[in-house]
Amino acid sequence: MLSHVSDNLRRLRQAAGLSQTALAKASGISRRMIVSVEGGEANISLSSLDKLAAAMGVGFVDLVRDPARESRADINEVTWRGKASESAAVLLCSAPATTETQMWLWSLGPGDRYDAEPDPQGWHEMVFVTEGVLDLRLVDGVQQHPAGSYAVYATAQTYSYANTGSVPVRFVRNVVS
Repeated sequence: MLSHVSDNLRRLRQAAGLSQTALAKASGISRRMIVSVEGGEANISLSSLDKLAAAMGVGFVDLVRDPARESRADINEVTWRGKASESAAVLLCSAPATTETQMWLWSLGPGDRYDAEPDPQGWHEMVFVTEGVLDLRLVDGVQQHPAGSYAVYATAQTYSYANTGSVPVRFVRNVVS
């Protein structure tokens, strides 16, 4: 799924002096999943990557970026793919916040959906739709956001993005933690 995650996870885990078993205990992610990710065989969720990064004391970006690039301002890595060929999430860049701020470029093909797990309290997202109509599903209901509109919401809740239309949806997503 992600071009650099396998090598980065192994390198960062070893640098932290953690065995796969110790990382599993610290992160709440199964050892089996860690073995699969390090072997390049698993499609792991974004929130699980976040848990692994936190357990090693590194940022999410450190797990997904090309280690040859030193700048967090130029990441440009695919970190999620959906079932439709047009569906992908590209982490463009990151900037510091209390913990971190990330900017993503997302696209969802017709009929595709991304379901997110809740983030820790205090985290937020900002989305700006550039093409199509994004269905933003939050605990209190579905909000439709056409091109040119935006939304800001807390992500300490279950939420999802969906494209119920017939054309691709594209949007910029900022994660603030």
